[in-house]
Amino acid sequence: MTDSPDQPPSPLLEAKALDDPSVFTPEALLESARRQKDIPKTSVPDICVLDPDGDIVRHLTAAGAAHSDEAWPGYHTDLYRFTRNGEEFGIVGCAVGASFAVLVAEQLFAAGCRFLVSVTSSGQVVSKDDPPYFVLIERALRDDGTSHHYRPASRYASLDPELTTPVQQACAPLSRPVYTGATWTTDAPFRETETAIERARAEGILAVEMEAAALYAFAETRDLPVVCFAHVTNQLGQTDDDFEKGEADGSQDALAVVDAAATAWRSLG
Repeated sequence: MTDSPDQPPSPLLEAKALDDPSVFTPEALLESARRQKDIPKTSVPDICVLDPDGDIVRHLTAAGAAHSDEAWPGYHTDLYRFTRNGEEFGIVGCAVGASFAVLVAEQLFAAGCRFLVSVTSSGQVVSKDDPPYFVLIERALRDDGTSHHYRPASRYASLDPELTTPVQQACAPLSRPVYTGATWTTDAPFRETETAIERARAEGILAVEMEAAALYAFAETRDLPVVCFAHVTNQLGQTDDDFEKGEADGSQDALAVVDAAATAWRSLG
């Protein structure tokens, strides 16, 4: 059954008055959480990480290298703090999908974050190497819902060009390859049909993931620095050894990418 010409368009694509401020704000949510949980107002580290798979968090906590921040007021998540090379980071695990990732990103920046890095597991579309490897996401196909609440309709959401070259240069010496290119952000991983995959291949898209388009649309609207990496770990479940990230579930490699992104951001002053 298809929509008749007389039916209104999908609400996702209707005009949303994108320049209007939101009535509900992350600051209000955090203040309510602090009041209800009786916790003090503190700032999160300047640099924070989204770890949708949760592997980095599990690795750090198992090694005793990260501790839970008891003053984090998020209702839906736990924030952990860890230090590398003298720099303190905050990290939130298991924020999977566009809407959840942006929900957390809004709260992190409202709580004092100044730079956000996302490292998400992804499926290979156009092969650049044998998995696992990384893609610095330069642009993401907006096949999600959340990005359309932040930016007018367009095909892609993009990384801030000011960040691209510094991050590329900082990633160049890493032992695990980091390629630069496009990904496809979807809200429905179990609807990655052959037709949709072929469309993505035709556009030269390297991988499919679930957060980048929304995070980049949020970043552009809020004028905030966000860098997204796809950790290409599988070929869409088509081989017996799919989803293998390597030693420590790829956490050491992912942390090296985070370090590189942090160094690049710091270099911009």
